[in-house]
Parts: sequence; structure tokens; C-alpha cells
Amino acid sequence: MDHRISTEEGSVHLKISELQKLSETFSSGATIFEPQGGIEKRESSNADSMSPTTTTPAIRAPEKKLTLFALQLAVLEKAATGLGTLGFIWATVVLLGGFAITLDKTDFWFITIILLIEGTRIFSRSHELEWQHQATWSIADAGINSFRALRSSSHFLIRTVKAFFRPILAVQKPSQHTRELTRTIDAASPRFRDHHRMPTRTWKSSDVPLLPFSQWVFLSRNVSKLLHWLQIISALACVVLSLMKLIKHNYGQVEKGDTDKRNRQSALNIFYALALAEALMFLTEKAYWEWKVIYQKLLDEVNKECEFGPSGMVSIRRFFYDAYSRCVNESIFDGLKMDMVTFAMDLLNSTSPDEQLIGVRILRQFAMHERFSSDTLQKIGINISVIERLVEMLNWTDPQDEEIRRSAAEILSKLAGKKQNSLRVAGIPGAMESISSLLQTNRSNSGAADEIGEKNIIFDHANYGFWTFNHLGLLILKKLARNHDNCGKIGNTRGLLPKIIDFTHAGERLLKDENVAASQILTVKRSLQLVKMLASTTGSTGRHLRKEISEIVFTISNIRDILRYGGKYPMLQKLGIDILTSLSLEEDATERIGCTGGVMKELFNIFFKEEVPESQIHVRIAAGEALTMLALESRSNCYHILKLHVLERLIGALEVPLLRESAARILRNLCTFSGEDYFNQLKGVKVAAPTVLQAIMSEENKLQEVMVGLGAHVFKFMTSEEARIMFDKAGITEAGLASKLVQILKKHQYPPIKTPRIRRFAIELVIWMMRDKATNVCTFKDLEMEMVLENVLETTAELESFNIFSGTVGLSRHSTTIHSLAEIALKLLADK
Repeated sequence: MDHRISTEEGSVHLKISELQKLSETFSSGATIFEPQGGIEKRESSNADSMSPTTTTPAIRAPEKKLTLFALQLAVLEKAATGLGTLGFIWATVVLLGGFAITLDKTDFWFITIILLIEGTRIFSRSHELEWQHQATWSIADAGINSFRALRSSSHFLIRTVKAFFRPILAVQKPSQHTRELTRTIDAASPRFRDHHRMPTRTWKSSDVPLLPFSQWVFLSRNVSKLLHWLQIISALACVVLSLMKLIKHNYGQVEKGDTDKRNRQSALNIFYALALAEALMFLTEKAYWEWKVIYQKLLDEVNKECEFGPSGMVSIRRFFYDAYSRCVNESIFDGLKMDMVTFAMDLLNSTSPDEQLIGVRILRQFAMHERFSSDTLQKIGINISVIERLVEMLNWTDPQDEEIRRSAAEILSKLAGKKQNSLRVAGIPGAMESISSLLQTNRSNSGAADEIGEKNIIFDHANYGFWTFNHLGLLILKKLARNHDNCGKIGNTRGLLPKIIDFTHAGERLLKDENVAASQILTVKRSLQLVKMLASTTGSTGRHLRKEISEIVFTISNIRDILRYGGKYPMLQKLGIDILTSLSLEEDATERIGCTGGVMKELFNIFFKEEVPESQIHVRIAAGEALTMLALESRSNCYHILKLHVLERLIGALEVPLLRESAARILRNLCTFSGEDYFNQLKGVKVAAPTVLQAIMSEENKLQEVMVGLGAHVFKFMTSEEARIMFDKAGITEAGLASKLVQILKKHQYPPIKTPRIRRFAIELVIWMMRDKATNVCTFKDLEMEMVLENVLETTAELESFNIFSGTVGLSRHSTTIHSLAEIALKLLADK
């Protein structure tokens, strides 16, 4: 069904000479009057999206630069740690343990100070990453520990010193980077300015006062800075002390014969060299860190490639710290196994709102990005717990969680585009109820809570994006509805169908407004597309859905308004007409549509509308198909049509290439199902006989089928003399028509799928001709009609027993079987 929708998006420009070709194109398409694989066709566009014709080259993930950088830093860090450990062992075992008495006083204190400094540095290093990791838990605090803040080291040290002597309210002034980041976040999410999240039952790590009365200095978010600078100062002190000793070599005098001091100089040289190498290795690591991050802007480069925007630096920083921590604390290769998608999925399960926001931002960006979408959706799709978490987030109606909720909805809208993923999404318990919560509208007057049950949620927040969530909810449902089973789940979700129908409302004021918002029309369009998909579902599920949809009292009246006032939006009219056509598969729905004032009148207005752009011709054709369905087996609707006095215009439409097929079907249904009470009103249809005869003789396929079917009924309103006059007027002989009918039956030795009723209609016309004139019996005998009918008896099928089809299921069975018709024709041949 989606191929129709796609053609509505743009305009089709054709020359007038191409109208006939356009008519054949639309006529050759699958309709409700022939069997079709409805579900397969519906999912064709989805299958195309999953199987691109061109193979895209493998894309290198941007975060690989960060994991490689983390590995390189870890190599330097572990090398420095190894040299430090060796220096400790050398000092404690060889120097202090073996020469503590013979060491010079200055060397003793130098070694002791170096060991203390290195001990401090190693202690600081072992805990710095932990504190840095904690500092990135909060989006607002992440900027405080940014790499750029390290540039202004002197200013930072001054601020740190002043902090000891300043009250807490004065010293907690955020840095410029923090203010910039906060403004970025506020600009992206206005809710942060107006709302403050309620306190949780646990401490936020960045706000923990480690010691009583410690105020700012011992808040955990500032400890990593102290540890960072403590390491650099320690390393610099170690370099200075080691160089002093290595340059001067003032290790004291060694007297002759003093065997205890003969190796002291070499031992001290080794120790000071190890200490110097370890400190230089650490400073090299820090310098490399600064070079890559500050000057080469590695994190900015990765952020740009990921297209996260200004706030994405928080996500990039957090990912880098996690990869670096893993490389340092575990194997240096463990960090290489990390990727942004898995990292983001892990953050979704966090209890921290900031971590949840970071995770969902990353997943949203990668899921929506053309380069990374396929891989990202594949990873999410095979992780049921992540899908469950995203579905759960749809219920987070607190204004504080607006961005998380919106991002989760956008991810699911992409995820639902894949067939297997759509089944997984719909298979999660409560998924449809969660999606239904997105269709909540702004009820500022009532202040009522959502039907899902969150009574304390405020729905009248001025900045809350209700329309955005409505669009996403309809989009998710539309993609899920491509699957037959999902349609059933949508229909069985309490209160969901009325919400969907509610969005199809578009009154005169909206449809005629020149300045109407595009989002409002998009909402109506998506809701109509969704209703159309549900109404066209096959099988018992389809019957149930059509019954539920038609019983909602606003469905038909909303579509009527679109037909009446939606001349500027032909795509909306086409969708509304298709919905009526599908609903007409059910008898009760057909009667409801016919009894709704103005519906059939508006359909005829569209059907007969002239001088319309070529791009809107499909709307007229759809209107004809809907009218055909409404007139099928419905005496009351046939009466309503006759009251509209459109019989002459329908006969005239038989001459119009674009309309003749639908007009013939409508006329046939009027003749067949209106009953004897309207015989006199339908007598006027006999003037169409010449047109019908000429079409039977010259046309093929569907048009020939409907004209043969109409001809079998048109001649019932004539006497033999009137029929002769019509044959003469058409320039066709009865013998020529008989020959054509035999040719049709021979051509279709087996029931054709595209024209399943052509053999039935041909036999009906044959029966009339033989009953009308005895000479026609002889004509058919000469044409070996008996043998042809015998072949029909041997090849009859259920396919020929129905007027319409829902997928491969036949509906509206003919009262007389084709087998019976063939036997009647054979009996007439035998009797005369």
C-alpha cells in the first residue's frame, strides 16, 4: 500500500496526450477487485529499505581514534608505573636497606623525599581516574573538568588557593567553560531553566562533602583537580631533585679500604636515573595528552565526525575516560573493545538522569545518522533489554525528561522501520500502551493526568513538545502497522484507536487556512495513513479492525470534512477515500458510510471534477473505486446514489478514459443491486449500450471485463427492437459480438487473476443473447460454444465466485456460481 502514498508527496507533470497512458497505468495496478498479496505488498517498501541495491563501503567508527589514544596513553602510564616500581624496589632494598648507615646525609634525605614524592604521585594517579570518572557523571559538572580548563593552570591554582578563604557560595562560581556549556544545554532544552528535578534518595557523587565543614575543597567533583596538579608538581620535583644529584655527583668521599661504600655511587646513579626516567615518562604522557587534546583537538575532531554538537563533548569525554580507565586498570587492549553504541546502551540502564541523557543522545545521533544508522540499529535490535528500556522511556512524561523521551521515540521510529525489529518492539509487554502515551495532547484546561496513570505529571507546561511526540507516536505506529500481527495489537490496545482517529480531524478552518502550520497537516496525513493501513489489513484481524474503526462515531464524519474542504490537499483526500474503500468491505460499515450525510455526494463531486492537475487524477480514480464499493450489494446506498441524479453523468463518464472503468462498475452495481423498485429510474442506462458494445469489441483486460459485465445488465432494460437499434448505432452486429464473446472465453481457458470475473460476465451476456433471439443460439452453435462451455465447467475455480477480495481472501460471493451459469447456457444451446 505504501507505493500509493509515496506518489502523493510530489507532483507528476504529464502532457495531455499521455492521459490515456496514465489511465492504463492506474487501471493496471492491483485493486480490491482482484486477489493480491496484501501483506507482502505492504512490506515491500520496508524490504527495499533493508536491502539497498548498492553496497556501502565499511565506515570507520570515529571513536576508534579515542580508543587508540587511550591505549597509547596507557602504554606510557604503565611504563612510568613500572619504572617507578623498580625505583621503589631499588631504593628500599639496595639503598635504604643496604646503605642506610653509609649514605651521605643529603643523599639520604634526597632519596627519602623522592620516595615520598613518588609515593604521593603514584597514590594520586591510582585514584585520579576514579575521581575524573565521577566528575563526568553530571552534564553540568563535566565542563568543570574539561581538558580546556587545564590551559589556564595558573588561574586555576589561584582560584584553588582563594577557595580556602572564601565562603562556599562565593567560590562555587562556575568557570567560563561551565557557563558556556550550561547555556548550550539550556538553549537545547528550555525545560532546564524552568524546572528543577526533585531530589533523589541517593547522593550525587559530585556533591558529596567528604569531610565535615570541608566545604568546597573536599567536594568530590574538585578532588580530581587536586590530584592532577599534585602529580604534576610531584613529577617536576622529582625531575629537579634527580637532576641535581646526577649533575653534581656529590655522593660523599669514599675512603680507601672502605668496602661498604665502594658501590654507593653506581647504586645512587641507578636510583636517580630510574627516578628521573619515571618522572620524565609521566610528564611525556601528560605532554602527549595535552598535545593531542588541546592543540590537535582530538576530542573536538571526534565530536565533529559524530556530529554531536556542542553538548556532545560531554559524551565524548565520558567515553574517553571509560576507555582510558579500562586500559590502565586492566589490559591495555581492553579499551580497544569499547564502542560508542555499546557504551551508550550501558548508560541507558543507569539510575543517573544525566547518564541516561548522555546514552540516549548518542544512540539517537547514531540511529538517525545515515552513515552509522544501519550498524547502530542492528546492535540495538538484537538487545531486547535496550529496546525495553527505550519503550519504558516513552512513559516518562515529566517535563524534566522531555529530551530523553523524545530521543527514545526517535530511536524507536527508526528501529520500527526494520521488519524484525518492529516485531521485537511490538512484542514487548506494554509497548503499545507506551507508544499510545505519545499521543497525549495538551490539556491545559483540564489538567487531567495521562491515561497511563501518572497523576502528578503536569501536562500544561508551555514548552512541552506535545506535537512532536504526537508525530513520533503516529510514525512509530505507522511503521509497526506494516506487519499484520502488529495491526492486531494496535487494534486491541485499549483507547489507542480513538486517539488515532482523533488526529484525523481537520475542519474547514484548518483546511482552508492559508497560514496553517505544516506540522498540523503532517499530523492529519500520518493519522490517515495509519488508519488506511489498519483498515486494509486482511483476514479476521482486518475484519475486526474495520469494525472497530467504523464504530468510532468520528471516523466517517472526519473523512467527510476532508473530502468537502480539503481541495488544497489531494493527498489527504486520497487517503480518506482509500479508508472508505477498505471500510466498505464490511456490510455494517458500508451502511454507516452511506447514511452519513454528504459522503457520497462529496465522492461524486471529486469523481466528476474536471480540469484537475494530472497529479490529482489518482484522487478521482480512487473516488470511483470507493463509490463502486459503496454501491456493491447495498440497496440503500444504490437508492442514495439515484437520489443524487448522477445517472446521466455516469453514462457520460463511460466516454472518459480515466473514469470509464469505475463508471461501468458503479452502473453495473446500480443495475444489479438496486432491485425492481428502481427499474424505471434505471431505464436511462440503456443509452450507454453503443459505448459498451464498442468497448467490448476494442478493449482488453480490466476495461473489457467491466464493460462485458455492464453489457449483460444494460440489455435487460431493452426490448429486442431497442437492442437492434443500439447494435446498429454502435456499428456492430450480434454475430460479431457473439464471436467476440467466444474469443474471450477461448482466450481465458483458465480463470485469470487480473480479470477474475470476465468469463462469468461473458457467459451472462451469452445467456441474454440466446434468450433474446433464437438466431443467436444458432450463431453460438456454429462458433462451437458448447465445447467452450464444457471447458469452462472443467476449469471453474473459487476465484470466479467473488466480487471483491481482501488480499487472497474472497469477499461478497456471487449468488449464482459460474458453474450454474455455464450449465444454463448449455441448456439453452441444447433446447433450441
